[in-house]
Amino acid sequence: MGRKNKLRKFSEMLSFDNVVQNFDYLKPMLVRGANEEVDFKGNWSRDFFGNDHGLILELACGRGEYTLALAAHDPGNNYLGVDVKGARIWKGAKKALDAGLVNAGFLRTRIEQLELFFAPAEVDAIWITFPDPFLLKERNRLTHHRFLNKYTEFLKPGGHIHLKTDDEVLYEFSLESFNSWNRGKIEYHHQDIYAGPLENEVLNFKTYYENKHLEEGRKIKYIRYKFDF
Repeated sequence: MGRKNKLRKFSEMLSFDNVVQNFDYLKPMLVRGANEEVDFKGNWSRDFFGNDHGLILELACGRGEYTLALAAHDPGNNYLGVDVKGARIWKGAKKALDAGLVNAGFLRTRIEQLELFFAPAEVDAIWITFPDPFLLKERNRLTHHRFLNKYTEFLKPGGHIHLKTDDEVLYEFSLESFNSWNRGKIEYHHQDIYAGPLENEVLNFKTYYENKHLEEGRKIKYIRYKFDF
């Protein structure tokens, strides 16, 4: 993508009311539009979405395909896609606006800083769909204990963490990581979800990258973990 195209998207995104951004990770504050400082911590559903519905995050959401699909499928909950790449978020945010999906929004920030922006037990569930497996840096994987411990700062007891991936290494690592975490239990996992009937119909939603993986003959894996305390 050309630099001019990226700059155009960044500029256009400043007019999107369904996007909030952290422009400088050294200054952990959120901005909506060009310069409206906002603090939704503890009140994302009320102040950002304008309702009292549950709040579900998709981490490393990329273009937001899964966020949009979940939001369209489940209007009774709010879905917030999180990614650090503005050009990716632009695409999902624009589609949400064009489709009138009022329960889909986007947050541009580093996942390492999420606990700064959400109150304890504010989030009902977390989806992690086709994240970078970081084959050479285990501690950067979003199911590493380093991140799982961060999620406890805002995930409700009884809330779920969902992982969907094509990567065998990440899948096996995540099974081990969840099992050794001792903060809940794995409720379900499968190393080839399309080999038989789907455990949950929302697993049939596919991102751009998932479709590519399927075309290449890769198997899609899934883990659902219930966080208890």
